[in-house]
Amino acid sequence: EVQLVESGGGLVQAGGSLRLSCTASGFSFDDYAIGWFRQAPGQEREGVSCFTSSNDGSTYYAHSVKGRFTISSDNAKNTVYLQMNSLKPEDTAVYYCAASLLVAQCAGRGYGMDYWGKGTLVTVSS
Repeated sequence: EVQLVESGGGLVQAGGSLRLSCTASGFSFDDYAIGWFRQAPGQEREGVSCFTSSNDGSTYYAHSVKGRFTISSDNAKNTVYLQMNSLKPEDTAVYYCAASLLVAQCAGRGYGMDYWGKGTLVTVSS
């Protein structure tokens, strides 16, 4: 069974940090590009940060998070992380992990992604 399980969300004050984790199982982790999307209340889902290719480490960051968020992976643990620093109230959203075979289209709603996690809520208070 394919699973993507997110963890690490929570409530944090503006300026604080959180690290999200996404642990994958049920598919060949090395063949998939994995990334993070988010959906704020009343808004469309958007790509936050992704590994855009499964094999060359190339990454994408949304303009709104560039310089504050960092994506990383531990292939031995089948886990992708999203380190979020200098959090802002506008970062409040449900954060989803998603996987796509070989390449990921992160700059959008994520319609091309193959697998999705159930999400983890991040709330940033002002």
